[in-house]
Amino acid sequence: MTDPSQSKTVAVIGGGLAGLAAGCALADAGLRVTVFERRPYVGGRASSYEHPGTGEVVDNCQHVLLGCCTNLVQFYERLGVTGKIRWFDELVFMEPGGKSSKIKSSFLPAPFHSMPSFLMASVLSLRDKLAIARAFAVMARGPLPDDSPENFQAWLLRHGQTQRAIEHFWKVVLVSALNEDLHRISVRYAFQVFRESFLKSAAAGRMGIPSVPLSDLYSSAIEYIRARGGDVLLRASVTAVNQRQQRVAITTSAGEQEFDFAVLAAPFQNAAALLPVDALAEPLKQELSHFESSSITGIHLWFDREITPLPHAVLLDRTIQWMFQKSKFLETAKRDDPGSYMELVVSASKLLVQKSREEILELAQRELAEFFPIVKEAKLVKAAVIKEVYATYSILPGLDQYRPEAKTPWSNIFLAGDWTASGWPATMEGAIRSGYLAAEALTTVAGMPQKFLVANLPSTGLMKLLLR
Repeated sequence: MTDPSQSKTVAVIGGGLAGLAAGCALADAGLRVTVFERRPYVGGRASSYEHPGTGEVVDNCQHVLLGCCTNLVQFYERLGVTGKIRWFDELVFMEPGGKSSKIKSSFLPAPFHSMPSFLMASVLSLRDKLAIARAFAVMARGPLPDDSPENFQAWLLRHGQTQRAIEHFWKVVLVSALNEDLHRISVRYAFQVFRESFLKSAAAGRMGIPSVPLSDLYSSAIEYIRARGGDVLLRASVTAVNQRQQRVAITTSAGEQEFDFAVLAAPFQNAAALLPVDALAEPLKQELSHFESSSITGIHLWFDREITPLPHAVLLDRTIQWMFQKSKFLETAKRDDPGSYMELVVSASKLLVQKSREEILELAQRELAEFFPIVKEAKLVKAAVIKEVYATYSILPGLDQYRPEAKTPWSNIFLAGDWTASGWPATMEGAIRSGYLAAEALTTVAGMPQKFLVANLPSTGLMKLLLR
C-alpha cells in the first residue's frame, strides 16, 4: 500500500530556525518539502555572511544556547552538528577596573549547585545575595505564573531587590536572554529563564557557543531536506500565500506554485502581509499588531594582539554587555595569529541604533579598555558594526493572549516562528519549538500525526520535589 505522505507537498516560507525545524521534521515524516528563503543563506536572524567592509565572515549577532534548550540541542543532533558547539561551565562577571567573579556549578544538588561560587562573588554584596536568594525561593516553587500585566522590574522592586542586585544580576541575565529592558519583560518568562537555566539542574545552565559561522552551522539543514526528497530555494522571495480550493498557492518572482500545505515561518513583521487576503486574516492581523521589536547591536573588533585570555565575559555597568573573544573558539581562527577577534554585544540596543558607526566604535573601545587596559596599546586592525533593528520581538507583559497557535483559520496553512505560542520567549529554542509544533499540527491534519517536540530538561536534586 502506498504511503499517503509521499504524495503530499509542503511549502515552508522562511529559512530561519523555525522554518528549518519545521522543514526537517516534515521531511522526516515523508512529506515533500520546499523551503523558500529570500536571502542567499539560511538561518534567518541567526546567520552569517561576508562583511563587505572587512572581508571577514561575521555572524549577524553572537548567539548562544544553554543546556536547557532541549529542542535546539535535538535539532543539532538531527543535523549532525553537535560537534560544532563548544560548551562552557562557568560565567565570568567583570566590573570596570578588571575585578571579576565566576559563577559555576558545584557538587551540591539543585537548586544549590551554584551556591558556593555565588556566595564568593565579589560583584554582589551580602545584602544583594540575600535579596536574590529570597526571589529565587519564590521562583523555585510551583507552576509558572500566568502572563499578568505586571512587568519584571516592578516584581523585583515589590520583592525587595537591591539596586545592585538588579544591575549586576537580574538585568545582566535577562536583557541578554530576552533582549528587552526589565520594565518591558513579562514576569512569567523572566521566571522561566531563571528556573530553566539557573535552578533546575547544573546541566541546564551550561552555555554553548557555535565554533563555526552560524550559516555554516544551519546550512546542514539544506542537505538534510534535499536528501529526503525536498528542496531549499535561496534568493526565493515569497510575495503572497493564497488558497486555491484544497491547495495553497505560493507566489514568487518566478511565478506561482501550488502545494498541499504551507508553513508560514516568516518574522511577525512580514507574516501579516503574506496572509491570504480574506476576512479570516483580520483577527490574526489584529493579534500581530500588538507585537513590538527590540534591537541588538554586534560590534566586531580585530586587534593586532591578544586582549585577554578569557573566551567570554559579562561586562557590568557599561553599555557593552558581553565580550566574546571569537578567536578563542572559532574553528576558522588561525592558531599562529597573535591578534584577537572580539565581538561585543549590546542587547535591547535602542540608543545605539541611532548612533553612527564611528560613535559606536569609539564608545566600544573606550569601555572595553576599562575592563582590559591593553586595548589602549593595541592597534585596531579592522572593525564592523552590525545593527539588527528587528532582532527579536519584545516579550511584553500580557503578550501571550496575542501569540497565535500553529493552526490557523485556513485548514492547510500553519504558522511557525518564535513569536507564536511555543511556550517559550524570543529565543532559538522558542523558534525550534514553534517549527516542531507546526509540523505536529500539519501531520495531524494530514492524517499522519507525529510528535517532534521533546520534553524540557528534567529537574534534579531538590528541584524534583519543588516542581512536582
